[in-house]
Amino acid sequence: MENIKVFSCSEAADGFTKEVCDSLGLEMGQICRMKFKNDNNFVQLLETVREKDVYLIQTTTPPVNERIMELLITIDAARRASARRIVVVLPYYMYSRSDKKDQPRVPITAKLIAEVIEAAGADRVISCDLHNSSIQGYFRINCDRLSAQGILQTYFKDKNFDDMVIVATDAGSSKKAYKYSKFFNCPIAMIDKRREGNDDRAIASTVIGDVKGKTAVVFDDEIDTAGSMIEAANILKEYGAKEIYAGCTHGVLSGPAIERLKDSPFKEVVITNTIPLPKEKQISKIKVLSIAPLFAEAIKRLNENKPMGDLFGQFM
Repeated sequence: MENIKVFSCSEAADGFTKEVCDSLGLEMGQICRMKFKNDNNFVQLLETVREKDVYLIQTTTPPVNERIMELLITIDAARRASARRIVVVLPYYMYSRSDKKDQPRVPITAKLIAEVIEAAGADRVISCDLHNSSIQGYFRINCDRLSAQGILQTYFKDKNFDDMVIVATDAGSSKKAYKYSKFFNCPIAMIDKRREGNDDRAIASTVIGDVKGKTAVVFDDEIDTAGSMIEAANILKEYGAKEIYAGCTHGVLSGPAIERLKDSPFKEVVITNTIPLPKEKQISKIKVLSIAPLFAEAIKRLNENKPMGDLFGQFM
């Protein structure tokens, strides 16, 4: 690999960036990050990036708005340092759930984020399992969406369940659940669920399909407050599921999520490290899989001008 530098945009992203660099056989780019006493951020790249491909990795841990400013300032620093190409790597796309105008007088913040990333000087974005694949269309620059599908499939395939059923948490996720069920060659069930207002409260009412005495596995793109997942687990238990597992890409795990999962019927909740899981949120029920090697492969292929299509998964 030639003419490439990989930088972490924040201390929160250092761990993920190091994993990516280790997979690529590269050293992390040297960078100075600090705050002035007036709370203004300062960034300086400590090595030349002139006419190099610069990859800027930023993870989305609270405070999210601080992570955005760190990213934008680092993009600007790379642009003014004459980088040949600036690629923003966002394992979890911030504000991805604000992806449409579904109420009067509300913003489409996911599109706003795309616009400011472009305005700062990014040439390309790599992300993973966007909440809505239409977010790719918010960019005028290229936006590549990787998928954790293969990682999750491999993990659960190795468990060799002989009574597995894939469960869609609602009608909207039934297409994704169907493709998982096709891979595992197992039946599918669906939960009839309704969401009320903006308070993240989901109400599950019934299960369509047979889960009694089976190992139920629920796949989703993210777990935020875990309200939907807990409702799903509770009703699956009520309908006689033998064991209940969850697999998702993004472990946002905000608010009461950890306590809810700790007390839930789930035997195991599998997430990837698109969002770093702090020690205080690490419980025995949560299994974290690294997706850093997938991002490393995407960076390698971009740098070598090789196709990336087979990294995108089947849920495009």
